[in-house]
Amino acid sequence: MQSRRRLALFLFVVPTGHHEASWRLPHSPAERMYDLDYYIDLARAADLAGIDAVFFADAPALRTRVEHNTGGSVLEPFTLLAALASATSTLGLIGTASTTYAEPYNVARLVSSLDHLSRGRAGWNVVTTAFAGAAANFGTTAHPDRPTRYARAEEFLQVVKGLWDSWAPDAIRCDRATGVYADRSLVRPIDHDGEDFHVAGPFQSARSPQGHPLIVQAGASEPGRAFAARHADVVFSVQRDRDRAARFRTGLRAAAAAAGRGPEALLSLPGISVHVASTSAEARSKQRELDELVIPEHGIDQIRAVTGVDLSGLGLDEVIDHAALRERHGPTGMTRADEILAMVEDGPCTVRGLVRRVAGARTHRVVVGPPEVVADTMETWFRSGACDGFNLLPPTLPGGFHDFVEFVLPELARRGIWHRSQGMLRERLGLPLVR
Repeated sequence: MQSRRRLALFLFVVPTGHHEASWRLPHSPAERMYDLDYYIDLARAADLAGIDAVFFADAPALRTRVEHNTGGSVLEPFTLLAALASATSTLGLIGTASTTYAEPYNVARLVSSLDHLSRGRAGWNVVTTAFAGAAANFGTTAHPDRPTRYARAEEFLQVVKGLWDSWAPDAIRCDRATGVYADRSLVRPIDHDGEDFHVAGPFQSARSPQGHPLIVQAGASEPGRAFAARHADVVFSVQRDRDRAARFRTGLRAAAAAAGRGPEALLSLPGISVHVASTSAEARSKQRELDELVIPEHGIDQIRAVTGVDLSGLGLDEVIDHAALRERHGPTGMTRADEILAMVEDGPCTVRGLVRRVAGARTHRVVVGPPEVVADTMETWFRSGACDGFNLLPPTLPGGFHDFVEFVLPELARRGIWHRSQGMLRERLGLPLVR
């Protein structure tokens, strides 16, 4: 295994970039969102740079208004990742699948097949799908509540892992002389009979290279954290404050240990969006160019859809009364909604300013400046125990990612906290293979 004192870096791919206005830039790849060659070029660049993995989010529904935003219109991730597997050699390949609107046998096959085809580079981002509008795409109008979704997810993971484990590592004999391809005693049914699933098994495929492909989870709610402590290898989260990020990571590790796992069983990778250039002025100019392309009405609609907060009656340059806003809404029970309300409390904020903050990287941390400033932030967070690495959210693609590779990666390497790594995805991250 690789040393864990190495910063882990994932690239979160949104077709044109994470800033909502990125598609409006003159040279954006907006016309290439369904072009395989575009994603191959991006994946090869990440592979060549030594990034640990690319990550594709997904939802079983169109979540955003596409009039002003490209973000909700995406390809199915595992189909795309299978194509990228043949175009890359070391890059991890992580796709999203819902435990609420999928079946465990099908998901187990998707991820295991990708792990085989990529020679041990696959990962699955487990989501329970918070978006209620997804229900109407699956023959029902009743979207399950959060406890129901997480109970189903728990059983879903039991089935998937059981299927992956139904072939012993040495089940395949491939003995031509005796005519024995596989030892039947080492290929066992799982006979799962649960609340939501009844799955006989065994699996159709032999055990994949990692044993269990990497499990990623992004829920920051209390049930989400508890679920991650039992099952996840990597946790994505929204963290803007370093001390809070450190407490989040410490809590995850303690919960994982309480669940019978090792104290370093999972990695915490908060999101970070970087505007970097050779000077502070140039970096701020890049951010300003994007911010000025944000359509305020669209941003207000997005905030209302996520939080229930309607800012349309306020002037764009009116300062938001954060105390009144928090008193009116209180804790929403939705992580992203609470993060947006917290952004208003971070400092004086106008409606226009909030819309631009949310458009820049949703509610993730944004760093603007020259390479040294960006590297200072990343090094401080890493060395202080606030994180094990970062999920990179470039404001623009491919340009924002190329800037990070050109300006920031050499600085991180010079400081001794990042280097190229080899091996299967788990090995690159300092995590054990599952035998």
